Amino acid sequence: MATIAWIGLGHMGGPMAGNLVAAGHIVRGVDPVPAARTAAAERGVRIVATVEEAVRDADAVFTSLPRSEHVREVYGGEDGVWAAAPASALLLDTSTVDVATSRFCHETSVERGFRFVDSPVSGGIAGAEAATLTFMLGGDPVDVAEATQLVRPLAAHVFDLGGPTMGIAAKLANNLMLFVSLLGVAEGSQLAAELGLDPSKFFEVASVSSGESWPLRTWYPAPGVVPTSPANRGFDATFSAVLAQKDLAFALDAGDAAGLPMPASRIALEQFERLIDEGFGGKDASLIVKYASADGSVAGFDPEA
Repeated sequence: MATIAWIGLGHMGGPMAGNLVAAGHIVRGVDPVPAARTAAAERGVRIVATVEEAVRDADAVFTSLPRSEHVREVYGGEDGVWAAAPASALLLDTSTVDVATSRFCHETSVERGFRFVDSPVSGGIAGAEAATLTFMLGGDPVDVAEATQLVRPLAAHVFDLGGPTMGIAAKLANNLMLFVSLLGVAEGSQLAAELGLDPSKFFEVASVSSGESWPLRTWYPAPGVVPTSPANRGFDATFSAVLAQKDLAFALDAGDAAGLPMPASRIALEQFERLIDEGFGGKDASLIVKYASADGSVAGFDPEA
């Protein structure tokens, strides 16, 4: 049994922290949002008021935060992880950040006498709840081996990708593929509908044919086809357009640095930016289906609701 600090108890962090409690660990959690704290407490997480309280005497520290700047602040702040945690604690960041932030966390952790593993996840809220996430780990082999044992209760798959930043590299490349695939699902779903196909019947065909993909299985953008689709709930977010825009922008930054053209990714990014500009950034990423429809209307979505 370990004492674990968990910083960031949102839609992903809360269930993950709760699953560590279920695995027998003591988990101290902190989050600025009252509802997130309440939900985590119901899962057995011991809620504390500050990062400093959470990390005190911890064996491991997990962070699950929205953006790169939040990660930098939580680690490097005056009362942050590096200032308050014991040097023996293993630090794991499950957030999706840019490569530069992940490298900063690795390098500064070493300078401050800490061990750090970039530990992004894939599988969404459903995977966090069901403890079936995919973890992508990057760091020193000994630290990655220790991190692997810690995240086993949360995961269906755990991958050692190599040295520092290799976990976040895998996550950004994976999410790029997800969002480009989502464009294809959006356009294919609308073409099928306009040609008179029943959405459920077409889904059955595509899900066992060459059009099969994770966004098709999970986010098919028509109500009543798959139970996990945001279209069943007015496109309320399982993965918001704001987060999709962030992740894809990070991937494109990495591609630009590598000299890659990435035209399909740029089209996808433009569509997420349009959603944000129209005031729908808090809606699900799959709402980009509105740009694939003939008139911008989408079954299951009321822009005035």
